[in-house]
Amino acid sequence: MEKRRFGGTGVEVPVLGQGTWQMEDDDQAGAIRALRAGLDLGLTHVDTAELYGYGKVEESIVSEAIAGRRDEVFLVSKVMPSNATYEGTLAACERSLKRLRTDRLDCYLLHWTGRHPLEGTVRAFEKLVADGKIRSWGVSNFGVEDLEEALALAGPGRIACNQVLYHLEERAIEHAVIPWCEAHGVAVVGYSPFGNGSFPTPDSPGGKVLGAIARAHGASPYQVALRFLVRRPSLFAIPKASREAHMRDNAAAAALTLSPEELARLDAAFPPGPDTGELPVI
Repeated sequence: MEKRRFGGTGVEVPVLGQGTWQMEDDDQAGAIRALRAGLDLGLTHVDTAELYGYGKVEESIVSEAIAGRRDEVFLVSKVMPSNATYEGTLAACERSLKRLRTDRLDCYLLHWTGRHPLEGTVRAFEKLVADGKIRSWGVSNFGVEDLEEALALAGPGRIACNQVLYHLEERAIEHAVIPWCEAHGVAVVGYSPFGNGSFPTPDSPGGKVLGAIARAHGASPYQVALRFLVRRPSLFAIPKASREAHMRDNAAAAALTLSPEELARLDAAFPPGPDTGELPVI
């Protein structure tokens, strides 16, 4: 599995990881098997959050999947904005650690901006780093203005990543967010890389291009999409797969190489669209 340096952490992290959003609605045993299969295949970046199933995904799925394999995993979780005061962030992290049955997170994120001042959240993150409870911290769903505020509070090199919505039909982050992150050494982690149920259909104009490139490589359209979405050194993706077959399909995308001409065809088939200045979220 290809690995890249994760922001300023100095840690090499798989370019493809495993997302767990909405996994509480899936067959629990199947989801655990899929996550374990992903670990076997090198998808050791596992992303979760206290929000997912209101703790159920951390406690009943992720903790079981990584049991006995914690040292293999780059484990990420998130604090909800409603909990993100200084004291609230510290307490939320302790709850996540307990649910995950681990003594540390590799990265801890603020899920999105909220009513509590960012200063308190950042101060809590730094306290958690100093105490060894987390190894790094980052943000999620941050636009450039929010990123600038976080940078001003924390200083250079402290924001490990920005986790944002990114798929073939939603490329708005390419206008300003990705350039900002690349300029400041912040990893960009794309969530919902298959569009959360809106993947291009085979008979759509873009879907036909995707299918043609996939056939040329003996690959699936999903693999081609993933490879396109991690085409730059700053980019990572965390597709969710609650079935083992789907997980194996995702993992195989890491071995795919798209030519400059194929990347250009995909770029034309799925244009970024105009820069509205708004950050897309789900």
